[in-house]
Amino acid sequence: MEISIEKIKELREKVGSGMMDCKKALVENNGDMDKAIAWLREKGIASAAKKSSRIAAEGIVDSYIHANGRIGVLIEVNIETDFAAKNEEFRAFVKDICLQVAAMNPRWVSKEDVPAEEIEKEKEILRNKALNDGKPEKIVDRIVEGSIAKFYSENCLLEQSFVKDDSLTISSMLTTLIAKIGEKISIRRFTRYEMGEGLQKREDDFAAEVMQQAGM
Repeated sequence: MEISIEKIKELREKVGSGMMDCKKALVENNGDMDKAIAWLREKGIASAAKKSSRIAAEGIVDSYIHANGRIGVLIEVNIETDFAAKNEEFRAFVKDICLQVAAMNPRWVSKEDVPAEEIEKEKEILRNKALNDGKPEKIVDRIVEGSIAKFYSENCLLEQSFVKDDSLTISSMLTTLIAKIGEKISIRRFTRYEMGEGLQKREDDFAAEVMQQAGM
């Protein structure tokens, strides 16, 4: 069923969810506004989006050290209250994010953190590669956009698939936890250390090794 952009915007203003989530909610509920709101709330999308404007200044700084001491991670994850920072599910989530950073080595937390010049440089490389591969000019832009989406999924923590369950992204896990705990949660920053980083060394599959050491 066709849903007007005006109706999608109206729903977005009511619940604060993204445009695509609002469109899907309206499509799933035949354009019924009340049912669409209920649908979003049931899935935790509305409640998580509404909390995005709140201030999360509490939380924890946690760490992960790989069993052989070759990789270390420090991460800061914020939440609204000190009480919620003690929540077991919140702390387990932070531990999982430490493991994710150790295994998958993201460069940034979110797409918004990627410098514009980095994206432009990547697009230029991808465009030139597509043209050198003989791709038609008219489809090069589509190829570049698809490759940039992959670039985000490899380099931005929130866009990555979870190492313990690749059917989940870190972003979807975060949204679910926000809805469950009822407070804004944000992954603020992380630092990953790798022994000998920048020095010439043999190549290893660190993701597989980290998971093996974690008993998975």
